[in-house]
Amino acid sequence: MLASHGAAGSPIPCDKEPATMDGQKHTTRARAMAHRRLAIRFAAAVALSGAASAQVQFSIDWKSQSVSRPDSSSAQRLITEGDILAPAASGAPGALTAPRVVVGGNLLFLQGYGGCVGHAPGTPCGIDIDALSGGADSPLRPNQPQRQRFYFSVDEWASGHPDTPLVPAHASVRNQGNPTVPPFGPGVFEASADVFSDVNLPSPPLGPQFAPRNNSAVLDGNGLASANSFRSFGLGLFEPRPTNTTFPYPGDNLDALEIGTDLATAASIYFSLDSGFLDRANQVNNSNSAAQNGFRGADVLKAMAATGQVAHFATASQLGLDRFGPNTDDLDALALLDNGDGVYQPSLAPYDWLGGGTDMLVFSVRRGSAVINQPDSLFGVPIQPGDLLIPPIAGGLNQNPALLVSAEALGLRTERGSAPLDGDDLDALDIKELPVNDCNENGVEDSVDIANGSSQDTNFNGVPDECEDKVVEFCTCSAGSSATCNNSYATGGCRNSTGVGARLLSNINSGGSVSLALDNLTLTSSQLPLNVQGMVFMGSSSRPPATFYDGLRCVNLPVFRHATANSGAGGTFTLGPGLAAICNARFGASGTPTAGQSWYFQTWYRDPTGPCGSNANVTNVVRVTFLP
Repeated sequence: MLASHGAAGSPIPCDKEPATMDGQKHTTRARAMAHRRLAIRFAAAVALSGAASAQVQFSIDWKSQSVSRPDSSSAQRLITEGDILAPAASGAPGALTAPRVVVGGNLLFLQGYGGCVGHAPGTPCGIDIDALSGGADSPLRPNQPQRQRFYFSVDEWASGHPDTPLVPAHASVRNQGNPTVPPFGPGVFEASADVFSDVNLPSPPLGPQFAPRNNSAVLDGNGLASANSFRSFGLGLFEPRPTNTTFPYPGDNLDALEIGTDLATAASIYFSLDSGFLDRANQVNNSNSAAQNGFRGADVLKAMAATGQVAHFATASQLGLDRFGPNTDDLDALALLDNGDGVYQPSLAPYDWLGGGTDMLVFSVRRGSAVINQPDSLFGVPIQPGDLLIPPIAGGLNQNPALLVSAEALGLRTERGSAPLDGDDLDALDIKELPVNDCNENGVEDSVDIANGSSQDTNFNGVPDECEDKVVEFCTCSAGSSATCNNSYATGGCRNSTGVGARLLSNINSGGSVSLALDNLTLTSSQLPLNVQGMVFMGSSSRPPATFYDGLRCVNLPVFRHATANSGAGGTFTLGPGLAAICNARFGASGTPTAGQSWYFQTWYRDPTGPCGSNANVTNVVRVTFLP
């Protein structure tokens, strides 16, 4: 068990426990045992989980300007389209140096990799990776309370769905994409190096009849302000990539994506290579890297560090591809959840992967694939290169892939049945539950908050304005949160036995400050049940909301527990002023805030007649960034 820290780590004092709300009295021994059990449950519940990494890794295509550019590592490797890259730095918008190579193509056992290092951009060299996964994507679930998001990129010809809105202080495929595909403008040729997220989709399957939704830029290719002044966290790539110039086009195309799994230490890396058929948009053949390595462009491959080889994980035929001949299709984006045995078991219907007997494999196909405009096996609609697909379903309409999420639902342009360019090409994909950027820590991508209008971004820096405050209240239990027993409440924590949610507030607007020198900040726990014991606990990091007694916990391990207090006749108690001094005396240096640090505070309290029956609950969280 991971321990919490400080004097409050001992069981809550029980000899002062008042009568329960129904008036039933306990003996001192019974009360002590009850408190001890709750204290043990508290410590155990806190120890259940921690925050996950949001490491971003990607590849670029062979036409990108960054091919043969020195990377930002100390070794100064020359970047190729067969390398897996990561940003040189993270956590801030703005121009970055070149990405760094985290996994070289030699570790994916690509034939001829050594001879391709240093080749000119725009010249194919047979090592192009165009789909990527660590095999541990978040499982899609029906009617999920904390839903997964689709992260994706598009190529330089994408223009976005014409029915998606153009939102100020917000970047989407439509206002970042290609303005030369009439009548869809007013793009700026920057979408191909960016990463986007869906906005507020329900659980799939979602066919083309589903009303088009917007998408929102999560990561920006170069991190610089776009034409509408929007900025976001950068990847160190080159933008723009205009297609109204002579081929090869300048700029970069992000061609494969993995968020979260550290591929540098992964036992296996799953990927796909490029077919060689004609790209009808630019009238240039694709790189044919799959055939040059002995595979097909619609195969999913698995590179295994332990064996030093690459082999099939899923074949084109298992995915319903290449039905018109070898390399007539190209798998262009990949999200995969391997069930752990390393062998591919195709799903036979949406969500059958939740039983562990099959693997969740979601993919898209490249523009020009033979399967495009063929009817999918679930809805019977023409497949598009912006669609998210799964293998053919059992008892389906045919043996083609099944449509899981339509391009329209992702805010992408389609021309189902009669498209010279086949609609927007989605060419990188990942599925993750944890947001990449979530400064207000509500479990939603910051850019999605801005697109929704639930957060303002008046300085167009991609950061919700409320996050630039020194004191932020979050982890509320409002409608739509994963409340324990449907006990959501509009403000504060989840609803308790008083009928409202308890709230933790600071005095920042009434004379308090975050200055450590003044040390005049107070934290008040209010709307508590009367005459109950509680305590403030704190940590130096946060986590996504997790069920915790009758509420939601968002403070990550390790935690420091302050002394217990009683809510009294007013249902309230206060910690501070003198918070920094209290921390120093109680926890020592490891639990004392210093200038520039952010600490997270939340209150746990007893609630013997609470709505969910756990006998306790928690407030919202207050994040405090301290100043000298």
